[in-house]
Amino acid sequence: MSDSLPVAELLGRLARLESSLVERDARIEVLTRRVAELEALLRKDSRTSSKPPSSDGPVKPPPRSRRQSSGQAPGKQPGEAGFTLRQVAEPDRVLVHTPVACGGCGRSLRRAPVTSVEARQVFDLPEVRLEVTEHQLEHRRCGCGTVTMAALPDGVGAPAQYGPRVRAIGAYLVGYQHLPYERACETLADLLGVGMSAGTLLTVLARTSDRLGPFLAAVRDRIAAAPVAHFDETGLRVAGAGAWVHSASTATLSLFAVHPSRGHDAMAAAGVLPVFTGIAVHDGYTPYRRYGTAHALCNAHHLRELAGVLDADPSQTWAENLIRLLCEINDMTRSARADGAEAIGERLLHVYRQRYDTIIAAGRAANPTPPGHRARPPAVNLLARLRGFATDVLRFAHDLRVPFDNSQAERDIRMVKLRQKISGGLRTWTGAETFCAIRSYLSTARKQGINALDALTRLHNGRTWLPGTS
Repeated sequence: MSDSLPVAELLGRLARLESSLVERDARIEVLTRRVAELEALLRKDSRTSSKPPSSDGPVKPPPRSRRQSSGQAPGKQPGEAGFTLRQVAEPDRVLVHTPVACGGCGRSLRRAPVTSVEARQVFDLPEVRLEVTEHQLEHRRCGCGTVTMAALPDGVGAPAQYGPRVRAIGAYLVGYQHLPYERACETLADLLGVGMSAGTLLTVLARTSDRLGPFLAAVRDRIAAAPVAHFDETGLRVAGAGAWVHSASTATLSLFAVHPSRGHDAMAAAGVLPVFTGIAVHDGYTPYRRYGTAHALCNAHHLRELAGVLDADPSQTWAENLIRLLCEINDMTRSARADGAEAIGERLLHVYRQRYDTIIAAGRAANPTPPGHRARPPAVNLLARLRGFATDVLRFAHDLRVPFDNSQAERDIRMVKLRQKISGGLRTWTGAETFCAIRSYLSTARKQGINALDALTRLHNGRTWLPGTS
C-alpha cells in the first residue's frame, strides 16, 4: 500500500495553507499600518500638529521658527514709551530725615545749615480697608397724616450689602483671573478684608451675567456685520460631561457661547454664522461650510501638518516646498499691507497659484490614494484638502483683509482652556453660560483699551459698557 496521500487531500492541504498565508499577510499588513500610525502619533507634538504646547511633556521639541531677523535689537525700541518707575513732582506725603551728628568730627548738626536735599520716593499702597457708607432714609409725616419715606438711592436695596467696586473685584477674580470661588473669597479676605462667602460671590457673578444681555446682542450684531471674522471651538467640562465653547471674534470684538454639541446646532445657537455674510476664517471644520459665506483656512494648521509630514518622511520634499511658498506669499502680503496696497498684482497671484498647483501635483504623485477602502495616510488627506480648497487656502493672498492664519480666534479661546486648567470644569450649565458672557464682556473691553476692572465697576454701577463707547 502506498504511503503517498491522495491528490485531492494534498490539494486541500495546499489550499488551506495558501489561505492561511493570505490571512497572515493581511494581518501583517494591518499590524504594520497600525504600528506606523502609532509611531506617527508618538512623533506628533505642538510643532507638527494642533496639540497644545502643554501636551509636549517635560522634553520639549526643538524649536522650528520661521521668523526672520528684523534687524532690531531685543527689548524696547528707540522712541517707544518705557515702564520704568519714575519719581513724581507732587508726592502724597513728604517725610524729612535730618542727620543728627557730623560724620567727620561727631559734632551736633541740629543748627547746621541745609546744603542740599536728595529725594527718594517709595511707591506703595495705603492700608486697604472697607469704607462703610450709611444711607439714612428719613420718614416724614405730612399734615394730611401720610408718612413718606425718602427715595432709595440707586444700588441701595438691602439693610447691608457690598458696593459696586467690591462686587466688581469679586467678578474680576473669577471671570477674568479664573480663580475658583473659594480661592477668590480667600483673596478678597486677605487683600481687602472682605468676608464674602462663596454663595454670595456666586450670586454676584450671576447678576453680572444678567446685566450683559444688551452687550451680548450688540457684539453679536457687530460680528455678524464684519467683513472678516474668526471662528473656533474648544472642549470644556460642564456638569460632569463634555461640552463645547464656540467663539466668534474680530480684532475688537469677542463672543463666546457654550453648547452640548460641536456642530451645526451649536453654531446656530450662537447666532452669528446663520446671519454672517463676510469671510469666515477657521480651521477647516466641515460644519462651518454649511453657511453661505466665503471661507479662509488657517495656514498655521497647514504649516504644522506639513512639518509633521516631513518629520515622518524627509523624502517628502513637496511639503518643504509648500511651506516655503506659503511663507513667501505671507511675507508678500505683509509687505503689501505695510506699503498701503489694497491688493497683490494679478500676474503675481497667477504665478503663485501655478507654483501651488505644481507642488500639490508633485505631492499627489508621491502619495497616491490607496485603492479600495483602505485607510488614507495623513499626507493623502492633507493633499486632498489643500487641492480641494485651494481658493480658501490662498484667500489671504487675494484679499489683504484676510489674515494668514486663525491666530485671533485661537488667542481668544485659549482662555477657556486656561480657566479649565486653573479651576476645572463648570458644575452647572448656568455657570458655564455665566462664564462665557463675562468672558465676552471682558475680552471685548480689553481689545478696545478698557480696563477690565473698570468695565465691571461700570456694570455694577448700572452703566454697562458697550462697544464703541469710551
